[in-house]
Amino acid sequence: MESLPRALLEEIIKRITRLTDLNSLSLVSKMFYTVESENRYSMCVGCGLYPAKLAMASLCSRFPNLCKVEINYSGWTAENGLQLDNQGLSVLATCCLSLTDLTLSLCSNINDSGLCSLAHYKKLTCLKFNTVPGISSAGLFTVAVGCKSLSALCLIGLEKVANVNWLEYLGSKGSLEELVVVACKGISQYDLLKFGPGWMKLQKFEFDEVKGRYEIEQPHDPSHMAQYQYKYDFCCESLKVLTLARIVTLPEIGLHFFLSKCKSLEKLCLHYVVGIYDSDMITLSHSCSNLRSLSLQLTPLFIGGLQARDCRTPLTDDSLKALALSCPMLETVELTFFACEPMYPSEISFTQNGVLMLIQSCPIRDLILTGANFFNDEGMKALSSAQYLETLELMDCVAITDTGMRFLAHTPRLINLTLRQCHGFSDHAVAEVAHARNLESLIVEGCCRISLKAVQGVAKSVQYKVHGSGLRGVNRD
Repeated sequence: MESLPRALLEEIIKRITRLTDLNSLSLVSKMFYTVESENRYSMCVGCGLYPAKLAMASLCSRFPNLCKVEINYSGWTAENGLQLDNQGLSVLATCCLSLTDLTLSLCSNINDSGLCSLAHYKKLTCLKFNTVPGISSAGLFTVAVGCKSLSALCLIGLEKVANVNWLEYLGSKGSLEELVVVACKGISQYDLLKFGPGWMKLQKFEFDEVKGRYEIEQPHDPSHMAQYQYKYDFCCESLKVLTLARIVTLPEIGLHFFLSKCKSLEKLCLHYVVGIYDSDMITLSHSCSNLRSLSLQLTPLFIGGLQARDCRTPLTDDSLKALALSCPMLETVELTFFACEPMYPSEISFTQNGVLMLIQSCPIRDLILTGANFFNDEGMKALSSAQYLETLELMDCVAITDTGMRFLAHTPRLINLTLRQCHGFSDHAVAEVAHARNLESLIVEGCCRISLKAVQGVAKSVQYKVHGSGLRGVNRD
């Protein structure tokens, strides 16, 4: 292979995705070592980076064209040696001149001072900080001002961030297209509204307060004026992906304004959001005809009745009907119902007929049902005629039996099936479906009536797991 043209060798290397294979290839010859080093564009390091500063300098020297670097200290202990610190990060910033994408995860020795070295990076377009305790608002402001090309910013678990002057700056002077804020206690939904004109450019937004489901506060925005109806009349028509999780909303207050403003939305995730009602989903469906993916994670909320169990999920079939009528491109649907007891069916406000109406009206290719106590064998029979359905995932769906499972054998396009914690059907029904559909993949986790022996070889790729064990792969030749 030494005689291969360099361009061909580079193309071969680009097609190799496994890191172990790339490392082995680099040992074949000096030429292979050189070409592989020059064509390595991404790297993930962490606990094995020791001594951290010298090791980082060595890696940057060996791989001069790195564009994407992740430093992740997951599982780190003192026995792994000192973590990369501000000086080590400065080495990366100085030596890795092509860097455009940087992720720092669980880096305890990096703080605001270290971020100063990143502020000179004019090419840096994507920054992700995951549980980096030393980073505060001051460090983020330094990055916001210095990194002129920054288009994506992801903040997870940054507890020292207490104000959003950096966000105001990015909103007025920056060019962010993606913003993710998860579990940052000092950032509220009202702080995020200070992004101002930045919403015009944003294409992806995710906000998750990561509070407990019952840790609910009455929302209050000190800047909101009740008599001024359009207080939050921002333009966010470029937004394509929206995720709101574990927040409390009220009409015309906070992030609630998104639901009537996002006309280009393609993917929507609403996870345990309090204050979302059918009227919101109807309004959203009328303005989001391009919606392709919908994820709803719901839990029963107290509705103020006299009965002890006067709790139910906030959305009804009216929401599903609006989506069915107004979102003709919807192809991925996830419906998750958490803490809904089968003995109290009224806790879930969706019905089986409502879900089936959505599936029959839209070209649903991927369907995930979790905790759908209302979905039974009749629902599975209706699914068997879903002409677009390719991927189905069922988790904790207690009303489905062998009879319902066998109907899937007639689903015209089904190729991927995932079953988790479903105990109503057995080996025979699942194997019958797998053989009839010639499945590409079958995943079985925690289903007590399905054995490993029964699913071996029934699909091209089989993964099997029982409670307390690891996931086992059983692939068909």
